[in-house]
Amino acid sequence: MCGGCVGTEYPERGTTCLEGGSFLLNFVGCAQCGGRDFVLVNNRAEDLQGGEEIVTYDHLCKNCHHLIARHEYTFSVVDYYQ
Repeated sequence: MCGGCVGTEYPERGTTCLEGGSFLLNFVGCAQCGGRDFVLVNNRAEDLQGGEEIVTYDHLCKNCHHLIARHEYTFSVVDYYQ
């Protein structure tokens, strides 16, 4: 994660569960070009391991393609709860 692009590198989100897995309110702008536009999702991959879905992807600056962050999250269902 680029510390210059985000307000807090690993913000405390409590029990917040985001469909996209990313907390974009933490994005302050691109440290390379200064842009504060939408971010691009790149290298998205989904894998199943032991009943869990593992999703990985990168966020890039829309303007200069600077790597803002790499993300990984898991999705699982236990006793019918997500």
